[in-house]
Amino acid sequence: MVTVGIDPHKHVHVAVAVDGGGKRIGKPLTVKNDALLIITLLTWIRSIADGMPVTWAIEDGRGFARRLADGLLLAGHEVVWVPSRLTVAHRRLHAATGAKSDSVDAAAAAHAAIATPTLDRHRIDEHVRELRVLVDYRSDLLKRRTMIVNQLKAQLHVWLNHTPGDLARAKNLTSLAALLEAAELGPLIRRAFTNMIAEIADLNQRVRDLDTTIRELVDPLAPTLLQITGISHTSAAVLIAEIGDITRFSNSAKLARYTGCAPIPVFSADKERHRLHRGGNRRLNSVLYTAAIVQKRFDPAAQALLSRHEPTKGNRGARRILKRHLVDVIHRAMATDHASWQHHITRHRLTV
Repeated sequence: MVTVGIDPHKHVHVAVAVDGGGKRIGKPLTVKNDALLIITLLTWIRSIADGMPVTWAIEDGRGFARRLADGLLLAGHEVVWVPSRLTVAHRRLHAATGAKSDSVDAAAAAHAAIATPTLDRHRIDEHVRELRVLVDYRSDLLKRRTMIVNQLKAQLHVWLNHTPGDLARAKNLTSLAALLEAAELGPLIRRAFTNMIAEIADLNQRVRDLDTTIRELVDPLAPTLLQITGISHTSAAVLIAEIGDITRFSNSAKLARYTGCAPIPVFSADKERHRLHRGGNRRLNSVLYTAAIVQKRFDPAAQALLSRHEPTKGNRGARRILKRHLVDVIHRAMATDHASWQHHITRHRLTV
């Protein structure tokens, strides 16, 4: 039996393999957190595990390591989460006095997994995985459409006063095609532009089809979340896909830090103040920003909150306060929806 401890970080992960007796085997591996992450890890462990079963013990940093854990689980491996307190305890037990490094932490995670067989196993909710794939695919389609539209604008020198999103509408796409018909262009150039417009139309249709599918998936999963002003079906899908099991955030303050909406205190100044948190999950932060803008326009309670804080905090400061308040509301809504998921799953198991 081989246990691999992983110390996860934003840009790289550090892995250390130990045998059943806790003795290191092979050399530690530092691997980039990129598209080749899983392939690199599996190639490395196969070279030193000699066919023995492998358990991956990841120090509990699910914001950085969730996709890693998903990939290993889908590859047929067992993945366990090691609480940071256990890593610290085993680092003190096994490492030299005062020693601390990424490889030491990774080894400590492996030792903790061997000593504590009851650790939480990583699981993937099928609904969450479906939404995660669809949301990522939709985002990729939008990037491709924007790239083609920008290229078309740069080459054709028309449509300069419009945004790439304007060509998501069939009426505008038809108007642009009419402009091309009237323009004096060579046959090769005309064919290239016509193909680009056809590709934009195809991408528009694929995005619309994805939106329909996402709506059908989200409706039964997030009825409470969808009641929040500014949270569309797409926004709800992003929240579910990025957060997954909301119970991993024991309170809304931890979720706020994960989304980059928690104000960070500045202690070096003479007066008490907070600064903007520029970290966190930027995709979730974008969803909260959009919801705050929508609520500013349409929600009376949000308008009252903003007007109360704008004189002292300014427009941006007041909006950040609204975003932090939205995290509380979203955390409660997702907890309510998650409880209903578990209720339906339990009833289904009892029926079966």
